Amino acid sequence: MSELVPPATPTAPAAAPTTVPAAPLISLTWTDHVTGRNGHLVVDRLVRGVASGGLRMREGCTLDEVAGLARGMTMKEALHYNDGDPTARYIPLGGAKGGIDCDPRSPEAYGVLVRYLRAMRPYIERFWTTGEDLGLSQDTVDRAAAEAGLVSSVQAVHPLLDDEAAARQRLADAFAVEVDGIGLDELAGGCGVAESVLAVLDRAGVPYAGTRVSVQGLGTMGGATARFLAAAGLKVVAVADVKGTVANPDGLDVEALLAARDAYGAVDRTALGPGDVELPGGEAWLSADADVLVPAAVSYAVDTANQARISARWIVEAANMPVLPEAEALLAERGIAVLPDVVVNSATNAWWWWTLFGDIGADADEAFAHIRRSMRDLIDRMLARAEADGTTPRAAAHAIVADRLPVIAERFGWYG
Repeated sequence: MSELVPPATPTAPAAAPTTVPAAPLISLTWTDHVTGRNGHLVVDRLVRGVASGGLRMREGCTLDEVAGLARGMTMKEALHYNDGDPTARYIPLGGAKGGIDCDPRSPEAYGVLVRYLRAMRPYIERFWTTGEDLGLSQDTVDRAAAEAGLVSSVQAVHPLLDDEAAARQRLADAFAVEVDGIGLDELAGGCGVAESVLAVLDRAGVPYAGTRVSVQGLGTMGGATARFLAAAGLKVVAVADVKGTVANPDGLDVEALLAARDAYGAVDRTALGPGDVELPGGEAWLSADADVLVPAAVSYAVDTANQARISARWIVEAANMPVLPEAEALLAERGIAVLPDVVVNSATNAWWWWTLFGDIGADADEAFAHIRRSMRDLIDRMLARAEADGTTPRAAAHAIVADRLPVIAERFGWYG
């Protein structure tokens, strides 16, 4: 699947400069002295002196892309701020993001990653908490961080914890939890995406059984989303990976496909079942006969040209920034709703912090229940706001964030 040229950094909803600055707090580009490859760090905003956001690695990663993702992290953190729950221990952080312009499958990728983390060590030690993102697993980030001399990729948040040792052990225990052979950390985000889909169907009065879904990407996020949706009774009729699209109008055997994935989410085609077909072209998943599309792979997957191929009723953004703004406007004109990434895929980040701060323990059932409650609440708030304002779900999410950021800034401050 080809990646598109990244657009300009998405702009935030209008707000006073003291609440949502148009420019990020910190924006920098690093050049690897060995390979000449570039890496980027953007800190969009601090809360209590700390910002949260993962580190991605992909060929063609740009500073504008990272800036857009950092702004998205500011929004995700704000959306999970629950000032109505006095028992909540997790207080959202600011937003940040890192990115490295390198193919993660390249033989030189790991060395570039280690050198990037060494260069970014002062930021990670003081105010940037990071972790896995597109192209990087948490195991790889942890191994490289240790080699770069870091205590942890999230050590900047340690001073905010009541009991650092207990918190770190709780998170380590959570990462050791497996559900049917898959790590809880690999399932948390997909649980949130799937619950977003189910919440939308419930609001629309659409039964789960018979609802058709097409998923782009069968990696961590896409694979987990497909698994939870299939378990809920939805019919996954198409999935796309780097090789193309596999489809079956009667529904794919999701578990069989997941078992046949390689480390990058590509499915072994010898494992396809009866009735499964390979569709030509890398964008066949867009035009699948489905009610719900879940782009869960690359950014900028839906543009003004290929959006015309979509007939689904809902697009649920499991990936970061998969639908270009101009394409979203055209989709809205055709009555197709886009549920934005800043809400839909926010459970991965939130699960880390709920666990580390102690809102939940290292238990899969407790984690899934907490994720489902939180995502239901977010989706319902967003869609209710969209209906009240007569606007799109994304505009409603931006409006909620614009309401919350001044409250967060006043209560907790930028620099702690």
